[in-house]
Amino acid sequence: MKVVLASRNRGKLRELQALLAGSGLELSPLSDWPQVGELEEDGRTFLDNARSKARTTARLTGQSALADDSGLAVEALDGRPGVHSARYAGPGANDRDNWLKLLEEMKDVAPEARRAAFVCVLVLACPDGRELVAEGRLEGFIAREPAGEGGFGYDPVFYLPELKATVAQIGAETKNRLSHRARAAGRLRELLAAGGPTD
Repeated sequence: MKVVLASRNRGKLRELQALLAGSGLELSPLSDWPQVGELEEDGRTFLDNARSKARTTARLTGQSALADDSGLAVEALDGRPGVHSARYAGPGANDRDNWLKLLEEMKDVAPEARRAAFVCVLVLACPDGRELVAEGRLEGFIAREPAGEGGFGYDPVFYLPELKATVAQIGAETKNRLSHRARAAGRLRELLAAGGPTD
């Protein structure tokens, strides 16, 4: 099944191609479809954003489309930064700016109340309206201070108690096995294998 990835991020394309290898989905980049303009991310939830991007891309290309939306949800902050994870510290903010703001907001939060999750929602939308939705979560805690050189985003401050390390300390191979995106892709594979939309 040929599918357009509703993202211009080449790294995300490579990652999802690897995670979905053998699933029957053949991902192609959005850059092959210049008629698709900037995809809006103005929803209130990860599902809203992923569904909007997938449906818009399917409608404008006439092909099935896969979109994801992901970010960090912190219990003590009522789910923030959520859909604003990439721009939490404001326009033009980088990863470090974002997690520094998060640590500042969390400075008085007790260790047991620092629970958080990385969340990824994948939506596969077909031009005829059929759709599959898969979610993946990686549960952990917000550390008191950053640790590790690997990864990106909030990885240096996202602590995994079972590994006694932040995501930035565990290495790419372990991260790719445990990550919220890997878990969402695994769930999507299950749905496809169970007879999800096929062309």
